[in-house]
Amino acid sequence: MNTVTVVGRVGRDASEDFKAFDSGKTKARFSVAVNRWDSKTKSEVTDWFNIEIWDKQAEFAAEYVKKGRLVAIDGAIANNRWVDKTTNNERENFYIRANTIRLLGSKRDAEEAVL
Repeated sequence: MNTVTVVGRVGRDASEDFKAFDSGKTKARFSVAVNRWDSKTKSEVTDWFNIEIWDKQAEFAAEYVKKGRLVAIDGAIANNRWVDKTTNNERENFYIRANTIRLLGSKRDAEEAVL
């Protein structure tokens, strides 16, 4: 089973990477920072996750998912593979293909996080 849930702060507005396709489909991409405790360094570290979301959820994200906003993302791990044209090496990146997004915290929290 491939499911993942992350809760964190948005790193960039979803509207910055929103696309509408001729087919009528829409896609938004943004990043989420998730803090966790690292027992080796005995400090908090931040993991960054790239998020991709489609259609009505993408339209919602483009309007409401802003930098600093606390969100919960439910989805699945996905990956892209390609051959780098410059080096001819195979490349791969992983991201979360979101099924749902929930806005957490108050509007005031989101506004203060951006400041």
